[in-house]
Amino acid sequence: MKEGQKFTSKTTTETAEIAKKILEIIEKQEVTGAFVLALSGELGAGKTTLSQEIGKILEVKETMQSPTFVIMKSYDTSHSIFKKLVHIDAYRIEKEEELKVLKLEELFKDKSVLVVIEWPENIKQIIPKDVLRVSIKHKSENEREFEIFN
Repeated sequence: MKEGQKFTSKTTTETAEIAKKILEIIEKQEVTGAFVLALSGELGAGKTTLSQEIGKILEVKETMQSPTFVIMKSYDTSHSIFKKLVHIDAYRIEKEEELKVLKLEELFKDKSVLVVIEWPENIKQIIPKDVLRVSIKHKSENEREFEIFN
C-alpha cells in the first residue's frame, strides 16, 4: 500500500470533516463511469460511520445503515454530480458469483453514481482499477486514523 494523506478523528464531527475532504478529492477525479470509494479496516473501525457522513453531505434523506445483511443499498441524493449513492458491504461475500445478482458491471458504468464499498478486499476481482481507497485504523477507543490513497 502506498502512502497517502492521513487524518485523525476522535469525534463524529471530525469524521464528517474527513468525509468532506474525501468528496473534494473525488470531485476532482476524472472517471469514465461510477466513482468507487473502497473502505478498508477491521470491524468497528468506522467504515459505516464514514459512509453515513458522506451520505449526509450528498443530502441522502433516508437513514443510512450498514448493508451487511442485504449487501447493497441505494440512496437518491441531491448532489450536483452524484444522483445516487450505492453502499455495498462485502463482509459476508465468499465467492464472486454471489454478486452477479447485483449487476455491478452495469452500476460501475454510471457516471452519476458514487459507490462506497466496505470490505473491498473480499471482491477485489470485480472492483474497477481507478478507485479511491481509504484505510481506517483504530488508534485508541475513540481515535481513528484515516489514510486516503489511489
